[in-house]
Amino acid sequence: MTVSQFAWRVWLPLAILVLWEGLVAAGQVNPLLFPAPSHIAAVGVTLAKSGRLWPHLSATLNRTVSGFVEGAVLGIAVGLLMGRSQRIRWSLEPLLSTLVSLPKLSLLPLLMLLLGTGEASRVVVVAAASFIVVALQTADAVASIDPDFVELARNYGARRIDLIRSVYIPATLPQLSTGLRLGLGRALGMAIAVEILGAPFGLGTLIWVGWQTFRIEEIYIGVFIGAVFGAAFHIGMRGVERMLVPWQR
Repeated sequence: MTVSQFAWRVWLPLAILVLWEGLVAAGQVNPLLFPAPSHIAAVGVTLAKSGRLWPHLSATLNRTVSGFVEGAVLGIAVGLLMGRSQRIRWSLEPLLSTLVSLPKLSLLPLLMLLLGTGEASRVVVVAAASFIVVALQTADAVASIDPDFVELARNYGARRIDLIRSVYIPATLPQLSTGLRLGLGRALGMAIAVEILGAPFGLGTLIWVGWQTFRIEEIYIGVFIGAVFGAAFHIGMRGVERMLVPWQR
């Protein structure tokens, strides 16, 4: 990344922070509801030094990564089946399309009845958010593969496993990488939402407890760190995409 590219990527967030700081210093906004970014950063450093911040970061990262990996692996497998078999797609697509518009948090009470109130129910909700996006993206990618490529591979003696490894996976990588990037973002958002509803640790817990106790700075800290995580995940997945799909540059 060149200096010019980096500047274009960061100028707007920095401008917002500078404007925010200036409005607080000029007394144009209520500092109780909109603390200055410098003050929020100082409180964040204090939280980190005291050790209170790290369990929240670790909990959110663990739920996000665990749920994303489980949902993505299952989503890729189901998407490949849907893309290869029209009957399987007819059977599963209405259900997945329904789940797309269904608030995933509405599943949490039911999952807590089935799996208990521990981590399992929370991770399953996070996994569900990733699974649906990845499955539909993978199915569409497989269904859009040119049949001539498949027929050509078969004429050269490719078996089913060869078709998956040498035709289907390379052809679906561009759209699949997009699905994985979206799925990871959904997983992070769902993990924080689940924590707000009830979890001993997590960024959502930090935000919710901050609201209950009127520690406004902690609310902003949780939101800011969540945004940083989202940006880092996006950049990281972009890097993986460039390595796996170099012809898409």
